[in-house]
Parts: sequence; C-alpha cells; structure tokens
Amino acid sequence: MNEPRYNERIRAREVRVIGPDGAQLGIKTVPDALALAREIDLDLVEVAPLATPPVCRIMDYGKFRYEESQRAREARKKTAHVSVKEVKFRPKIGKGDFDTKVRHVQGFLAEGHKVKVSLQFRGREMAHPELGSKILDDVIEQILSVGKVETQARLEGRSMTMVLVPDKKPVKKEKPVASESSAPEAEVLPTETPVETPVIETTAPATDTPENSEE
Repeated sequence: MNEPRYNERIRAREVRVIGPDGAQLGIKTVPDALALAREIDLDLVEVAPLATPPVCRIMDYGKFRYEESQRAREARKKTAHVSVKEVKFRPKIGKGDFDTKVRHVQGFLAEGHKVKVSLQFRGREMAHPELGSKILDDVIEQILSVGKVETQARLEGRSMTMVLVPDKKPVKKEKPVASESSAPEAEVLPTETPVETPVIETTAPATDTPENSEE
C-alpha cells in the first residue's frame, strides 16, 4: 500500500486545504498550509493527490495511519477465509457414530467450511477398499442439502479421502422457538382471573344476613 505524502513530503506548490473539522479552508501554498497545521500541533496529509490542485487535510498523521491499518485488518477479516475441517471415519463404523460424524460434516458445511472426509484402513481392512467407498458414498447422500463434492474419493496409502464444499446456506430458525415457549404463559393468566370473582360475590350476601336478623 502506498503511503500518503505529508508535511514536507508534499510536492505540489498549492493544495486545497481541509481543516480537522472538515471545513474547507481554500487553496493555499504548501508552506501556508503547513503553518496552519503546526499552529494546532497537527500534520498536513495529502488525501487526494490526483485532484487539481491536490487535496490535503489537517490531521494527526499517526492517528490516521493507525486507523488505516485497522481498516485494512478488518478488510482482511471480511475476505473469504475458507478453512478446511477434517472428519475421520472407519470402515467398520457403527450407525450411531456414523450419524454423529455426518452431523459434524453438515455443521461445518453449513458454516461455510470445506470438509476433508478421510477414512483410515487398518490391517486386513486394506483388502476391502469397497467398504470405504460405500461409507463415503453414504456421506455424500447425507450432505447433499448443504454441500457437494469438490474432490472425488481417492485412495492414498492406507487412507481414502474426499473433499466437500458448501453448496447452500440453510437459514437457522431459532427465534420461532422462543415465541412458541412464550405462548403458554399468556394462556395461564385468563384461568386465574375467573377464580377470584366468585370469592367476592359469596362474601357480599354473608354480610347482609346478620343485619336482617337484628331487625
């Protein structure tokens, strides 16, 4: 990245000056613009060198460079950073373990990661590579809603591997669950109010009875 020219490094004879608060200060010679900047202990930074005349702003150059580096860092974070997750299977894996590992694969794909699916052969298992191929085929069938195959399964030494990539990004619906849980609370309130009204009505006639008897 090209570093902007500032202070004595500015080559133009005249520049359009912008104050630290964004106010337009007009076209000035570089010495005059530098004098304005130094009066308030700031720098004169060339922000638009291709303009006619170039545009310079009075600012804290050190702070400017720091903010630029922070913006560059944030931009790098936002760039597509695809990480590769690995999930390992075994040729004789049980159904429960298989389902668990498939859920892991689906989760990684849903989050936007690539997934390397590997299958390790041990001892005599090497004599039956078709078992590994079937397991990987089953994995593909389970992840078609969120991913697809980037690299087909291949046998390398004692391991068979393939690479999956995200295909779709399903929408996670978590908010409706909270709204459903709050619905029963609204139903409890009406059932309590009718219970209190009969209690008030029964006490009223009880006070009238003694008065009638005294008369």
